[in-house]
Amino acid sequence: TYFLFYFFCHFTLLAVLGLLCCCSSEASRTSGTVPGGIKQEGASSLERVKRGWVWNQFFVVEEYTGTEPLYVGKIHTDSDEGKGNIKYTISGEGAGSIFIIDKQSGDIHATERLDREEKSFYTLRAQARDLLTNDLLEPESEFVIKVQDINDSEPQFLEGPYIGSVAELSPIGTSVMKVTASDADDPTYGSSARVVYSVLDGERFFTVDKHTGIIMTAVADLDRETQDRYELVVKATDMAGQMGGLSGSTTVTIVITDVNDNPPRFTQKMNQFSVSEGAAVGTPVGRVIATDADMGENTDMSYLIKDGGELFKVTTDLETQEAVVSIKKPLDFESKQTHNVVVEAVNKHVDPRFVDLGSFRDQTIVRVSVSDIDEPPIFQPADGTIMEVQEDAKVGSVVGIVTARDPDVTNKPVRFSIDRTTDQDLIFHIDPDSGAITLGKVLDRETAGWHNITVKAVEADNHSMATYSEVSIRILDVNDNPPELAKPYEASICEDSKPGQLIHTISVVDRDEPQTGHRFFFTLPPEAVGSRHFTLWDVKDNTAGIRTQRSGFNRHEQNVYFLPILVVDSGPPSLSSTGTLTIHVCGCDKEGTIQSCNATAYVMSAALSPGALIALLVCMLILIGKQTNMLKPVAYAWI
Repeated sequence: TYFLFYFFCHFTLLAVLGLLCCCSSEASRTSGTVPGGIKQEGASSLERVKRGWVWNQFFVVEEYTGTEPLYVGKIHTDSDEGKGNIKYTISGEGAGSIFIIDKQSGDIHATERLDREEKSFYTLRAQARDLLTNDLLEPESEFVIKVQDINDSEPQFLEGPYIGSVAELSPIGTSVMKVTASDADDPTYGSSARVVYSVLDGERFFTVDKHTGIIMTAVADLDRETQDRYELVVKATDMAGQMGGLSGSTTVTIVITDVNDNPPRFTQKMNQFSVSEGAAVGTPVGRVIATDADMGENTDMSYLIKDGGELFKVTTDLETQEAVVSIKKPLDFESKQTHNVVVEAVNKHVDPRFVDLGSFRDQTIVRVSVSDIDEPPIFQPADGTIMEVQEDAKVGSVVGIVTARDPDVTNKPVRFSIDRTTDQDLIFHIDPDSGAITLGKVLDRETAGWHNITVKAVEADNHSMATYSEVSIRILDVNDNPPELAKPYEASICEDSKPGQLIHTISVVDRDEPQTGHRFFFTLPPEAVGSRHFTLWDVKDNTAGIRTQRSGFNRHEQNVYFLPILVVDSGPPSLSSTGTLTIHVCGCDKEGTIQSCNATAYVMSAALSPGALIALLVCMLILIGKQTNMLKPVAYAWI
């Protein structure tokens, strides 16, 4: 065999190298010399040069399987003349057990099978002694026996089995991982430790660099969804792969990692669900799901409605990745019984490297069937009604009509009533069949301009199906209130007032609210038209000004004037009232600032009773009794 041939060659080589070459340099010496001819103290004057040990390097081949001890080599001193008076001994590692020596010849043999991978060399010491005296003839010398390597160790993957990964669809030559095999043989001797790599199983999909052990992809179409892992067997062979080299192998598991190369796909292209038309907004109608052959975040998707989003919406259940279709707006069976909603699934994380593989989205149809329920009547309009009525309308007059219908296919009759908590005074009535609202009492806009009542509509044969609607009734004004002065007006003038001087501006109020707005007219009544003291000026903005018509007033002659003013509105019909402006005559300084008005002079209305006049006169007498003994006549007059 190759091994025996290899072993024989090594053994022959080592036997030759083990022959000791004796190179002697004859000289006289004494026992007192040291190696190198250095003379010890007390030595004779005749100097002798020491003869030394003579041997070459010792080698022993490992894994020797012969039955006889293996010759290693010979130790020899140049002082040995072959007379048999010298004995050789060895000590150190393995001396006497692994290695034995022939004491006469100095031949060394190995008695055991050696393994270089366990121990590559042995250090020993050699002694040459006088056979009779046992004295050392040479200083003890150290030597080494090296164990010669043979290729007896196969490569081993010390870190195996290996697990690596590579992304699917990686290009050819993509590095996956590196494997390393170790060979215990001597890397400095021959090719025993030179390792090359190869793939035994899985070479169709992966290759390995024979020198570095780097595993690479051999194809570009690795598809995780088809096969997500591969088991390779990688072999390492020593002797650089030559015949007779030893080999070892390891298992390499390569996991194919995911890329987003698959779009979402709905398992069904048509999904059918049903829901009641009375379901509240936000009620889930059904769930659909799209699957993605990828994994991890590559399966994340969002859903949206491409058609039919007016009444429905879609959300994503983050835990189940399902699309939840729910109601967005109220459904109506009577309007539409079936709705087709197109739901689309879209990948969230699209890899631009694979967009040429196709669209990363898919659609499905969700068909929603709306089921009918018994619904209460519906008012028209649904958000309430505003009616108007004149405030002078007669009891029993029709204010307006409310309308409601049964939205169901059966279209049952509807009955009406007024919620009396909103009309406790029974101002209005309603016809239960027609919905006509009539007056139950006389109206007064100035008391209440609006009335808000609630009308109830029920199915004739099922009063639990009820609906309520607000009815606001506006009371329209009629001109039934005359205009009046805004307040009791009083004015003061100086005694030296000039003609045309503005005394005061007056305005009026009217409780009515004509739709075209107020327009008032001011005049003096017939009894004051010929007044020579004051004139009235209609400003045309619903106010009037009072001016003096003469100069020189005397408060002692008359200190108070009462000017009647007639105010007429624009109707229809036109209404009027008369108010009075009280004008006091006062004393003023040169700048026209009032200094004092005669507080004792009063103009009494003819309408005062005699008793009231007497009471007023008594008060006046008490106030001025100390200043005068005679009461002056009080001046008063109607202008």
